[in-house]
Amino acid sequence: MTMSPHPNSGLAHLSILALLLPFTLSSRAPPHHLPSLVPHAPLPLSRSRFSSHTQLDFTTHCNASCYKGEQESRREHLTEQLAFETLYADGSRTLTTVDVEDDYEGTISPAIQPPPTRGRRVTSRHRRQKRQIYGADGRFNIRGDHFLLDYPFSTAVRISTGCTGVLVSRRHVLTAAHCVHDGKDYVKGARKLRVGFLTPPYINGTKPSQTPTKKPLVRWVRVKRTRVPKGWIQGPQEVSMDFDYALLELRWPHRRPFMRLSVAPSSDDLAGKRIHFSGFDSDRPGELVYRFCPVEDESNDLIYQHCDARPGASGSGVYGRVWDTTLERWERKVIGIFSGHQWLEIDGENRDYNVAVRFTPLKFAQICYWVHGNRVDCSQD
Repeated sequence: MTMSPHPNSGLAHLSILALLLPFTLSSRAPPHHLPSLVPHAPLPLSRSRFSSHTQLDFTTHCNASCYKGEQESRREHLTEQLAFETLYADGSRTLTTVDVEDDYEGTISPAIQPPPTRGRRVTSRHRRQKRQIYGADGRFNIRGDHFLLDYPFSTAVRISTGCTGVLVSRRHVLTAAHCVHDGKDYVKGARKLRVGFLTPPYINGTKPSQTPTKKPLVRWVRVKRTRVPKGWIQGPQEVSMDFDYALLELRWPHRRPFMRLSVAPSSDDLAGKRIHFSGFDSDRPGELVYRFCPVEDESNDLIYQHCDARPGASGSGVYGRVWDTTLERWERKVIGIFSGHQWLEIDGENRDYNVAVRFTPLKFAQICYWVHGNRVDCSQD
């Protein structure tokens, strides 16, 4: 059982230490006030044409007005963005509009100032390149049957359109919206969408000692329905990265461990101020790749970081150690979804980051409703 680094990355044991040794513990965040969504009756839509193509290398641009717009969303606009489409296996669609409980006020989360000039600077537009590796490659290949089948690595699954997902219940997988929908229509591969579970070769009758170099196999399960927020579908992609997440419901339940969700706390309230995620990066076919890094900056809706990643990692569940007030201990919880790459232009300076969507209280309430199908089970974090 090994956790193998890329030749250009650090020592392999560093990733094991990052998982097993105590983190520098932050102050415990106060509990979030969780809003409740009130769904209306679904409205039928025309059948999807499945005319779009999957864009794995997803890059957006955001300037000061775009960033400021994230913080000044009005309640009416948020309610419209939290409506959602449901795509069924036969290609039919519905639209569900929602209301937010009356006593929920204001923005998605407390206002966060624009990131300071700590990102990578780019002096002119023609020098822009899609960068997803920063300095030495800090990713680690996850190998060995015990690692692949043990938590938290066992929560990572493949999406048949070429992305990654994370198990968040016995029947549900979170991934990036752009893996199934390009903002205008569902991608061609969403017509027969499947989720892939890694399976060591010996489970299929081969002894572990006989498969020292074989890569894990994949067991595919069909998706019953897909849910995408209207905030992703309705607007220009420069803004809709804020809603780049989708929930897939499997046709059959699985037996793997899954990871619980949490409202994303401030990075100061994450143990070690670090995030982690595992995905199926396209430059390492057949391998599950793990990485971790500190949060560089954050806005109301996005987590800015320099975790090394390549296309294929989109949709990975971004998790951190969050204080669980019920269990009274630090727990790994999914706090966002890895989306892609963003150029952020503030005060005439261009900075590039890898970006994850933050689960705000309203987004958490929406996803929780998708998973449980009622508001009662989503009343607390």
